[in-house]
Amino acid sequence: MIGRINHIAIAVPDLEAAASQWRDQLGADCSAPQDLPEHGVRIVFVSQPNGKVELMEPLGDASPIASFLERNPEGGMHHICFEVDDIIATRDRLMAGGARVLGGGAPTTGAHGNRVLFLHPKDFCGTLIELEEVTG
Repeated sequence: MIGRINHIAIAVPDLEAAASQWRDQLGADCSAPQDLPEHGVRIVFVSQPNGKVELMEPLGDASPIASFLERNPEGGMHHICFEVDDIIATRDRLMAGGARVLGGGAPTTGAHGNRVLFLHPKDFCGTLIELEEVTG
């Protein structure tokens, strides 16, 4: 059902400092910062040949990342994103099996312009799962 890992997301308290560290110390290729107000985050993608890391900082106190950083002030892994071919069919199958889909179950638009949804971490070994519909 799930496809390849699309990205691993890391919540950070300071996006510019984190991107600089990844770029300068690890030699990683970092994108320009991008605001995603509908998700309450500002992001930078770290791209490598075998995958991406998404660095995220909160856009305001109402951001879901803000509460994560209150519990983890240094930052840390926030979620892992898997690609799926059909997000609605995947959602329906997961929900039929008892998985909880966050946000009422309706997909939203993610950073890549694709439909995404999130699965409750208590249903997946304490890990927040993002599903991203990738076609083609």
